[in-house]
Amino acid sequence: MEPKYKRILLKLSGEALAGDKKMGLDYEVINSFGKSIKKCVDAGVEVGIVVGGGNFWRGRSSGAMDRTRADHIGMLATIMNSLAVADGLEHCGLEVRVQTSISMPQVAEPYIRNKTIRHFEKGRVCIFGGGTGNPFFSTDTAAALRAAEIEADIFFKATMVDGVYDKDPHQYPDAVRYDKLTFNEILSKGLKVMDSTAAAMCQDNNIPILVFDLSRPDNIYDACMGKNIGTIVK
Repeated sequence: MEPKYKRILLKLSGEALAGDKKMGLDYEVINSFGKSIKKCVDAGVEVGIVVGGGNFWRGRSSGAMDRTRADHIGMLATIMNSLAVADGLEHCGLEVRVQTSISMPQVAEPYIRNKTIRHFEKGRVCIFGGGTGNPFFSTDTAAALRAAEIEADIFFKATMVDGVYDKDPHQYPDAVRYDKLTFNEILSKGLKVMDSTAAAMCQDNNIPILVFDLSRPDNIYDACMGKNIGTIVK
């Protein structure tokens, strides 16, 4: 079976890496993601990954710290997660490169777009740590930026909810899930898919977004194969 997408950008939330622990890292969860990602690579899909940092750091939301400094700590949290995910993927038999937007050559490669493409051509997975390298930008925006730079066919936003709803399904049992949305509908309906900067970047660069549930890790592979899961935003 041929994959629907040749090159994807996968955004993993930091919270997803913590599993039931809610904080830190759950290696069994990371390995389960790795097995699904390996199936994608074995099918011929080129995979770039951006990881959030919420399992380690939520300093911005407290309002108790200078925003720039809080964001810098958050960037470091995403790099820790990137290294952990790389280790999990390597244990699944994948070749992985971590690239960071903040220079730390003893730890990882600097992000260089052409080098990323070369890694893809060699069948390697690239994990992008450090966000955009600038404060005031979320990891969703970093993922949208990398998706545009590497010319990804689609942006996979893997969350803990099985799509986009008209209201929070955890609070409202009558919440309705959308199968398809446009970017204009996201803005007009005030839907919390991702921050507006990330959504606008995807819209401007014609990058569709697929929002799906990560509690079933094989959804990553199923999404690559074009199965009908989650909510597609075009």
